[in-house]
Amino acid sequence: MSHYALIQLIRKYPELAECEADIAAAADTIAASYRAGGKLLLCGNGGSASDCDHIVGELMKGFMSKRPLPEKVRSAFSAQFPENGDYLSDHLQGALPAISLNGSSALASAYANDVAADMVYAQQVYGYGQPGDVLLGISTSGNSANVIRALQTAKVRKLTTVGLTGRSGGKMSDLCDIAIKVPWDITPDVQERHLPIYHTLCIMLEDYFFLQD
Repeated sequence: MSHYALIQLIRKYPELAECEADIAAAADTIAASYRAGGKLLLCGNGGSASDCDHIVGELMKGFMSKRPLPEKVRSAFSAQFPENGDYLSDHLQGALPAISLNGSSALASAYANDVAADMVYAQQVYGYGQPGDVLLGISTSGNSANVIRALQTAKVRKLTTVGLTGRSGGKMSDLCDIAIKVPWDITPDVQERHLPIYHTLCIMLEDYFFLQD
């Protein structure tokens, strides 16, 4: 996998140099899961939940490129739907499967009320997760209970666990196969570094799957 985007990230944010190896490992791990037919699950607490939605938006559609459909797929649409095949093909883009676990308000409210609020993500990891999938947990402190429960469930379900957190890593450190710990402590400072990191991950994955010669 090309690390050009990662090199550019470190040039812009030199303080993230200590995270470089972990960012590269996370990109390689997620790519390996996609190659094997897996998917990426994401969960985060508070503002980090919005980051999960943001990442899904970059992976499930074109981010830095338009990701046109392969000619074989376009032909299949045209054969099945002669009148609409071109329209469908022209308005679909290559996707990298990613699911943000904070997306279902009905499930979340029901589970929080009927069972346990800190288990909302864990339940979805149990239901959606398959061996070979990757769970990305985001918590600035590394101690968010809802993210921790999801990571614990992922370990039992044989998912690979990746964490995006702050300097200490908190409890996430022992639960993540790969922990990207930005060298900051205060929540806004940590979150401000998370965004360029996950943008870089998305660019690396997009380049790998859609821009290869």
